[in-house]
Amino acid sequence: MSGRRLPPAYPLRGQLNDEVHARPPEPLIAPARLSYLALLCDRAQRDESASMIAQFARDHDVKPPAEGGSHLRVDLGTFRLRWERHSEFVRYTFIVPGGPDGPAPFGSTALDAVAPDWIAALPGELLVAAHVLLLPHREGPHEPPEIADTMFSGTLLVGAAVSDGAANAYTDFRLHPDGFSRLLIHDRASTPWQAGRIAQRLLEIETYRMLALLTLPVARALAPELDVQERELAAITAALVEAGEADEPALLERLTRLAAAIDSRNARTQFRFSAAAAYDDLVRRRIGELREGRIHGVQTFREFTERRLAPAMATCRAMAARQLALSEHVARATQLLSTRVDVTREQQTHALLEQMNRRVKLQLRLQSTVEGLSVAAITYYVVSLIGHLAEGLEQSGIPVRPPIAMAVAIPVVAGLMALGLRRVHHMVKGLD
Repeated sequence: MSGRRLPPAYPLRGQLNDEVHARPPEPLIAPARLSYLALLCDRAQRDESASMIAQFARDHDVKPPAEGGSHLRVDLGTFRLRWERHSEFVRYTFIVPGGPDGPAPFGSTALDAVAPDWIAALPGELLVAAHVLLLPHREGPHEPPEIADTMFSGTLLVGAAVSDGAANAYTDFRLHPDGFSRLLIHDRASTPWQAGRIAQRLLEIETYRMLALLTLPVARALAPELDVQERELAAITAALVEAGEADEPALLERLTRLAAAIDSRNARTQFRFSAAAAYDDLVRRRIGELREGRIHGVQTFREFTERRLAPAMATCRAMAARQLALSEHVARATQLLSTRVDVTREQQTHALLEQMNRRVKLQLRLQSTVEGLSVAAITYYVVSLIGHLAEGLEQSGIPVRPPIAMAVAIPVVAGLMALGLRRVHHMVKGLD
């Protein structure tokens, strides 16, 4: 069977097959501490991050990520590092075994094991920073009020039993004085991989929530612009009702400028609105994957998200729909006005053609008159020549009477001239 020949493989087959295995969770055994950073990065900053990670790996004698790679997991003994590059952001997870070193639950963190200068030099803008404390269920306070007082500075907790009761997770979704949010996981009966998935999902909920909310300031800033442009469109459409032919070009110019402004803004904001919808969907998926169970007196992750994130996303969706509707209304108004302008132009063209047709008819009449006069004039001159010829013949002794010759020649010459003009007319028509 091993020697069987197969058709040529698709060049990206291996990469596509391994995609489902990319970025697996980190196995975690309680107690453990995690520090998590997510930084917004443009393309250059993402590439710089990859270069820094590659140099970091070489400095610690570990294999760097492949060229163009987007994921690295290394165990450096004192701590583990997980690096991931995404389309808009780069995230770093630092993991150290063991619980807090002192009485303060979050006084010692995994980030303490990393050189501060290296952390400060990371490219990008910090969006999410979180400390995670994974404890066995037998350690630490267990009642929500005590957890809130000792670990979250007395703030209102959000939490749930997750993974069908394998662990309890708590957070307050707040930034504490050190600039980090906090997450506590009480491990009840989870396996290392299950604990890793729980931590990863909780951190992704926080990350994707913040990424989705990036669109909210954009949506809020959009409202005044839309108000102005909607009023402008209403004024233009109202003017269309009473507009005459002379007003149409100016109205069309106003509509064109309005459409250009709307399209320009659409190009700037469309990605942000689409990204918000995608991130919001990821948040909902990750919450669903938690398989929450209620802890008495504590708001669940789903409830918190529905109450806090959902209205923001509804605002973003409403602004995106409003912007799209305005664009469509402007397009319809432009099409209507363009149709009116085209009809006006067609009427003007028709009138011009009618005027040209009348001129052609007049020219034909004049031409017919001129042709008649031309026949008479040519006949006069030809008959005069015939008269001179007859006089000459009479002087030579030939019995010709010039007046009679001229009289006979008049109808013959006139007829020949008329036939000649008629033949010319037929030839011209044949060329047309």
